[in-house]
Amino acid sequence: MSEEAMEWSPENSVVSGFKEESSEHSPSEKWLKTSKITPFIQLDIQSELIEQNNSDHLGYGHSHHTPEAGEKHQALKSHAVTNTEKTYTVTRRKEKLSSILLPLSAASYYSGVSPQMEIVESCQTIEKLNEYLKARKDDVNAGVPGKFLRAVMGSDGVDVGTVASIITYSFYLDVTSESDQYCTVPIININRTNLGSHVELKWLLDSCHIDQSSLIFADEIDLCYYDLFGSLKIVLLKGSKIKQEKLKHAVVENFHSRKGETIYPWVKTVITGEECSSCTAIADKFVNYSPEILASKSFSKLLLAGILLDTANLRDPACTSKDKYTASLLINGAGRYGCNGFYQLLKYKMHDLSSLQVADILWKDFKKWTGQESGDSRSLQIGMSCIGISIGQLLSRAENLAQEITRFQLYEKLRALIVVSGYFTDEKNFKREVLICTESTKLLESLLFFFDFNASRLPLKAMHFPGLKNEMKAYEIDKVTSRKIVEHLIQEFVGIPKP
Repeated sequence: MSEEAMEWSPENSVVSGFKEESSEHSPSEKWLKTSKITPFIQLDIQSELIEQNNSDHLGYGHSHHTPEAGEKHQALKSHAVTNTEKTYTVTRRKEKLSSILLPLSAASYYSGVSPQMEIVESCQTIEKLNEYLKARKDDVNAGVPGKFLRAVMGSDGVDVGTVASIITYSFYLDVTSESDQYCTVPIININRTNLGSHVELKWLLDSCHIDQSSLIFADEIDLCYYDLFGSLKIVLLKGSKIKQEKLKHAVVENFHSRKGETIYPWVKTVITGEECSSCTAIADKFVNYSPEILASKSFSKLLLAGILLDTANLRDPACTSKDKYTASLLINGAGRYGCNGFYQLLKYKMHDLSSLQVADILWKDFKKWTGQESGDSRSLQIGMSCIGISIGQLLSRAENLAQEITRFQLYEKLRALIVVSGYFTDEKNFKREVLICTESTKLLESLLFFFDFNASRLPLKAMHFPGLKNEMKAYEIDKVTSRKIVEHLIQEFVGIPKP
């Protein structure tokens, strides 16, 4: 790239196809308009060109294709991604990274505009993915006439790896399907209003330019309606059992279930997960089908985020060599700070509660169970929220926490809510606390009696906070205890048998 091509044009503010969108200019940006691009941006531009040239030779680009590759592309469906044209835009960075402990990298040593500016890539892969999501949501809004609804969903939870797998695997099934009788849609297992409580997930979808308005959430579709008419087919990811037990007979495929898990006997398509992350298995499918899709920074970022969080930054004992290889294949998605920096960003977002209200914090990691209380004809619904701050910090986030929790219980139709806190003290000691909130003092006494009976598993030490109602009690768990212990005790209390 010549020096002339790298100069900034004051008339149209364009640098070799790069557009500046900011209306406010710092002194360094004003200097940038009258001088050469700084080494940081110059290096980024050149590296992208080098990556594209390399990907062309490897079959990931769109400039050079062998005859065999050309025949393959002719065989793809009309909406499949057949090239990787990209455009880049220089924008002001929306967030400050100074509070995040990022690993050292070459990018860390540059000054000037580099901390304030970022280069945003857009490409046809993400455009095609968003077109697919919008088209399928339009189909659902129209009632999916004349087709089977093939719902791709996780067995439980809405962690980053699960959501990334649901979106990308449904896209894969759609572009590789040889039949027009299926309407394949990803279903996110939370209500749309709860997405804001999953800061890391919302941030990832935003940074990958996923059109969130085209996603379908659990409260936006009635799967029972389609099941009633026999048109529902469920593809279950990362598990063998569906949370909605009444829909289990609609399951037709298990993707990335674990060895030894009990599979529904009528399910014929079972893909056992040998890798730690389901995103690894999905990336492998795209490699074999249409590898140029993975050349998209946003698409590879979505899959890489799932792999890094599923494998604890490739350090989990269950992490396989294939997980590590695939992460290196998707390294373009990590951005300027590499895999370690990208992982730190994700972890920071997971624990960032600064913008969340009390209800958002409670929804962030929330489960509930339904059972029957002895001597009461009403059903018993108990919820559990896991938070990463102390009960005292939670209390300080609202003027009237009792009212906020009561409102949350009413919304979720809970007769009891147990908030499980796990955090590190200033002395780096891990502590776990619980806040028990019930609709009546009778139910509170019943729960406390049950926990006292199981004191060897859950020893409780009373804590006193002003402002709590009589139906609320706070306790410190007097030993290092997994939250799974609390979860199992709740299941026993509501009468759910052990698996």
